[in-house]
Amino acid sequence: MPEITIKQDYLDKRQLKKGSAGWLLLSGLGISYVISGDFAGWNFGIAEAGWGGFVIAAILMALMYFALVLSMAEMSAAIPTAGGGYSFARQAMGPIGGYLTGLAILIEYALAPAAIVIFIGAAVEALTGINGVWVYALFYAFFIGIHLIGVGEALKFMMVITGLAVFAILATAVALMSEFKSSLLFDIAVTDAAGASTFMPMGWYGVWASLPFAMWLFLAVEGVPLAAEEAVEPAKDVPRGIIGAMLFLLLTGTIVVVLCAGTAGASATGKSSIPLVDALNVCGSHHLAVVVNVLALAGLVASFFSIIYGYSRLVFALSRAGYLPVFLSLTSRRKVPTWALIIPGIFGFMASIGGEGDLILAMAVVGAAISYALIALSHILLRIKYPDLLRPYKTPGGMFTSALAFILVLIALSGVYAFDPRAFNYTMILYLVGVLYFLLYSRNQLIAKTAQQEFELLTLVKGEQ
Repeated sequence: MPEITIKQDYLDKRQLKKGSAGWLLLSGLGISYVISGDFAGWNFGIAEAGWGGFVIAAILMALMYFALVLSMAEMSAAIPTAGGGYSFARQAMGPIGGYLTGLAILIEYALAPAAIVIFIGAAVEALTGINGVWVYALFYAFFIGIHLIGVGEALKFMMVITGLAVFAILATAVALMSEFKSSLLFDIAVTDAAGASTFMPMGWYGVWASLPFAMWLFLAVEGVPLAAEEAVEPAKDVPRGIIGAMLFLLLTGTIVVVLCAGTAGASATGKSSIPLVDALNVCGSHHLAVVVNVLALAGLVASFFSIIYGYSRLVFALSRAGYLPVFLSLTSRRKVPTWALIIPGIFGFMASIGGEGDLILAMAVVGAAISYALIALSHILLRIKYPDLLRPYKTPGGMFTSALAFILVLIALSGVYAFDPRAFNYTMILYLVGVLYFLLYSRNQLIAKTAQQEFELLTLVKGEQ
C-alpha cells in the first residue's frame, strides 16, 4: 500500500486535462497533423513515377493508412492513454516493445516539425522576403507558448487554422474543375524502365520510389490517440475522431492529386514547390492563387502546431512511465506537460538550423514506418494474447486488416531506402542510439514493471479526480 501511495503522489503531478476534446476536435487534430502534405511534397512522387505510377503508390498507402487507422481505433478504445502507439505496444509486447514503438514515433514527431518549420520559413520568404534561423525560432517559441496556455485553447486555435487551410483546398478544387484535361495527366515521356507505359512512365521502380511521397498525404494521422486522456469519452471519441480524419484526408488527397496534375500537367506538377498555386495560375485564377499561397502557410502552421501537441503527449507518456527523464512529464496547474513541450522543441529547432528540410522529412518518414509496423503487430498480438479485453470498437476484418497494414508498411519502408538511403541510414543510427539508452539505463528506471500496473495506477488517480 505505501508503494501505491507514493506512485499516486507521483502521478498526481502528471495528469492531463480530461474532457477537453470531443470527437470533432479530435478529427480536426488528425486533419491538422496532415493538411500541410496536401499543399506540397506529395507532388514530387509524380516526378519519380509519373501520374499513374504515383496514383498506384497513393492507393497502396491510403489502404495501408486506413487499415492502420482501423486497427488503432480498436486499440485506442480499449487502451485510452496518452501514449497512443507506445501504450498499445507496451501492452502487447512488454516494456521493450513499448519503448521501441514510442522511440520510432518520437523520431517522427520530433523531426517532422523541424522539416515543416523550414518549409514555413520558405513560405514566409516568398511572401515577405524575410527568412532565417530566427524565423524558425520565432515560430517554435510562439506556438509552444500557445500550447502552454492550455489544451482546450490550443485545440480550438488549431481548428481555426486548419479550417483556413481546408477552405484553400476546396476553393482551389472549384476553380480547377472547369480547366481539367485528362490528357495532361500523361504528359511525361515513357522511359525504358521495367513495366513502363503511358500510365506509369517510370515503370514499377518509380512506383516503389514514390511511396514516401504518397505517405506524405497521410503522415501523422495516427497521432489522434495521443489525445485519449483529454477526450470527453475516449472509447467513443478517439475511434470516431481518427476514422473521421482519415476519410476527410482521402477526399482532400484525391482533389489535389487529380486536379493539380490535370490542370498544370503532370510534368510541371512533379517539379513544383507550390503545386496548388501553380495550377491556379495556369488556369488564370491569379487572385485566388495569391490567397491560396497565403493560406498554404496556414496549412503548414496547422501541421507544425498539431505535431508539437503530438510529441508533447508522447514525451509525457514515455517520461511518466520512466522511459525518459521523469521531469519531462511534470504538468502545470493548467494540466499541460510544460517540459515535454519545451525540450523536444529545442532539439527540433537545432535540427532545423541546417535547413535540409527534405532530408529531415525523409528521416521522419522512416521513423513513422518503423512505428506503423510495430503498431500493426501490436494489434495482432493483442487479439491473440488478450481475446477477452474489452473492445468498445472492433476493427472490421480483425487481424487480417492489421496484417495487411503490416505488409504494406514493410513495402513502404523499403521505398524510403529506394528514394534516399542517407535518410534511412541516419535514422537507423539515431534509432540505435535510443535503443542503447534504454538497454543501458532507462529499463531500470521504469515506474511500473508491466503495462497493467501502469494502467491500474492511472485508473486509481483518475478515480480521485
